[in-house]
Amino acid sequence: MDRSNWTSPVVGFILLGLSAHPKLEKLFSVLILLMYLVILLSNGLLIVVTLLDSRLHTPMYFFLGNLSFLDICYTTSSVPLILDSFLTPKKTIPFSACAMQMFLSFAMGATECVLLGMMAFDRYVAICNPLRYPMVMNKAAYVPMALTSWAAGSMTAMVQTSLAMRLPFCGDNVINHFTCEILAVLKLACADISINVISMAVANVIFLGVPVLFIFVSYVFIIATILKIPSAEGRKKAFSTCSAHFTVVVIFYGTILFMYGKPKSKDPLGADKQDVSDKLTSLFYGVVTPMLNPIIYSLRNKDVKAAVKNLVFHKHFAQ
Repeated sequence: MDRSNWTSPVVGFILLGLSAHPKLEKLFSVLILLMYLVILLSNGLLIVVTLLDSRLHTPMYFFLGNLSFLDICYTTSSVPLILDSFLTPKKTIPFSACAMQMFLSFAMGATECVLLGMMAFDRYVAICNPLRYPMVMNKAAYVPMALTSWAAGSMTAMVQTSLAMRLPFCGDNVINHFTCEILAVLKLACADISINVISMAVANVIFLGVPVLFIFVSYVFIIATILKIPSAEGRKKAFSTCSAHFTVVVIFYGTILFMYGKPKSKDPLGADKQDVSDKLTSLFYGVVTPMLNPIIYSLRNKDVKAAVKNLVFHKHFAQ
């Protein structure tokens, strides 16, 4: 019998999160709040310096400013919801709010995948074709590239969210996650989700597979070019221009691979431990990675550090 015939439709969801581990909830509520404040401050500062300092008005820093804004949007779409579920006994979320949160998080994640690919192309042109760099990566090129990243991420998020939220949800309305993560929500549907699975698979190929392949090929050419540089100082300088981006890519895609690529435990006790582990990994992806991005770029970049010092100096001097 169709479940929709004997159960009432779901009007909201319950976010399970770490309800079974109240001590962890209290601990992580403090840690997440502190990390969220760091994310807002560090990424906000990076956006300000890339806008105000004329030395940073280049394609690389334009993309970096977009990445920082994206990280702020991504964490803001989920962190307040996570903190609310940790700090209050009420862990419910309305259907419409769940749909909005799902759309925003999916859009930001997909946009970052494409944006990291665009940044890899920027580094490829800068290192492999430095003489043509000003002509290839002019404003008429890099602004549409960034806009394409945002448009593509938003479009796929709209498609995936629409397909997910049109499904009938009846009976169990408990999402075993911190947020309205799309895979966790699809498990609650009382209808065939084969279209959603196929659509997600296609989106994964386009927004994960293609950018990873593009980034890999770009870095093959980049490394080959760097190794041809005769002087050690020249090689070091060339590598330093793309080391921050490479580090961010490894952390971003490495976390995704760890989350969705590891085998599931069949033992009930092991499954429970793995469930907590998966949630904490998801938390790392959603909070720690956006916090690390501006730190990585500022620590490894003399121009950014100089711009921050200049901004702080002028503000202090003006006072």
